Amino acid sequence: MRRIVRLLLKASWRVFMSDNIDKMNEIFRAQDERGAESSSDMPPRPRPRREPIKAVDKLLIDEDASERSNYTGDDLSERDYRPVRQSHEYRSGCLGGLMYFAFVLCVSVVLACLAWMAASDALALNKDSFTAVVSLPTDIFDYETVDTFDEAGNKTGTKRVTHADIDYVADELKSAGLIEYKWLFEFFCRISNADTKVDPGEYELSSSFDYRALIKNMQVGSGATVTISVTIPEGFTMQQIFKRLDENKVCSYEDLMDAAANYSYNYDFLAGIPEGDATRLEGFLFPDTYEFYVGMQASSAINKLLENFHYKITDEMLTQMKTMGLDIRTVVNMASLIEREAANDNERKLIASVIYNRLAVGMPLGIDASILYIHQDHEGAPTGEMLTEESPYNTRLNVGLPPTPIANPGLASIQAVLAPETTNYYYYALDTATGQHRFFTNSGEFDAFVATQSYE
Repeated sequence: MRRIVRLLLKASWRVFMSDNIDKMNEIFRAQDERGAESSSDMPPRPRPRREPIKAVDKLLIDEDASERSNYTGDDLSERDYRPVRQSHEYRSGCLGGLMYFAFVLCVSVVLACLAWMAASDALALNKDSFTAVVSLPTDIFDYETVDTFDEAGNKTGTKRVTHADIDYVADELKSAGLIEYKWLFEFFCRISNADTKVDPGEYELSSSFDYRALIKNMQVGSGATVTISVTIPEGFTMQQIFKRLDENKVCSYEDLMDAAANYSYNYDFLAGIPEGDATRLEGFLFPDTYEFYVGMQASSAINKLLENFHYKITDEMLTQMKTMGLDIRTVVNMASLIEREAANDNERKLIASVIYNRLAVGMPLGIDASILYIHQDHEGAPTGEMLTEESPYNTRLNVGLPPTPIANPGLASIQAVLAPETTNYYYYALDTATGQHRFFTNSGEFDAFVATQSYE
């Protein structure tokens, strides 16, 4: 298109110049011919004096023709002088008009071409069909909290507003070939407040999208948002979950930890738990397979897990908790211990019975999984130093449950807490030969069995 504009300008200039040059040549040729005819009919004349010329000039501006009647110049007459001057003025006027017309025509053509190019880009006209993935990371967004008001002008609360770096967005779109004129797209974004209408994420966009469609499809939940399936296994800790989400480019680990600590989530099971510590969400990030948006906000990703937990806990389960005198945090805490200890579903209710039995008589739970919670990078059985460590998570030294859940349990472990087996077991140990746990009623049987095992 730019080449076409240059060719039109060049051609217009050539036509303009060629036409004017031809006209000027014709004028000069006519004057030369007229001068040649005059010189052939009359003998050579001396150089005219200034007085007749002044007289002719006075004659041309004489309004009452008083001088015209008295003038009898020998060299030039009024009849010879006036028509030549009028013809020259007429031809000069025509030439100026043609030049002005040509200039206006050229400018109009240029403006029309520029308008067409701009419209083609903004409206996605005459573009090759293709798709491109554009990524908008969270660090190009600024956030602010603004007040919200009802129709009467009363404050109803606050909301979080995002502002995208439009210069970065335009660069990404241009690099992907989705727009041609970065300045035009930025201008459109500014007049349409598009910086508040796009979200962090990864989007698959089509070249057929005009400016408005590009902005609309760079929002979480749009059809262009790239999604990814992520499975959260039962027994994963919060840190393990956040690392997996980071690895799958859902959002960064740091943003997730910050949102877990400081974002306000409106769920009854979190009521009374102070903000400021990310561990307040441990146990409530329900393990399941999820569809996340790539590059979504951390608070939104966490909310998907919390919302799933909310729907998994039925009214019947809440009623059972109330009947047993348990609150939901205690249930989740016990379920997290079972989740990390049980080798299979058959063991969950038996382990639950051991926990209940020990709590009833005031025995330390002695569950090593709670010690390993504060040493999540450690692999294998806890060391002797860990077992003697002064920590509220050391259930060998402290009576009762750890201060928080130590993992995020699945539904089976939660149900085991609500419906445990009725036993007189107080001990259990892993049988390394079978990979299953053995259960015992007294310490003698337990110690004898443990002596036959190697837990290195």
